[in-house]
Amino acid sequence: MTYQEREVSKDHLAKLVQVLDLDEGIRIENRSYMIFVNKSAKRYCTNISRQEKEEFIYHNSPAEVLDFLKDKMDNTCKIFSY
Repeated sequence: MTYQEREVSKDHLAKLVQVLDLDEGIRIENRSYMIFVNKSAKRYCTNISRQEKEEFIYHNSPAEVLDFLKDKMDNTCKIFSY
């Protein structure tokens, strides 16, 4: 098994969150922090990592994740699927 990562556009983020599998994740690189999105069996977890501080927020649906992310992403952010 090999680790694969690919950059995706903001236009594809909604679809990516909807089809996220248990062994996959999303990383959003902003200028001053990163956001990680993962999925467990029952819910989604967003992790905001800023200067060695971690904040974990849990969501019950893809719509909740996307609503949370919309104000957290810079215009120049880069999104990666892994």
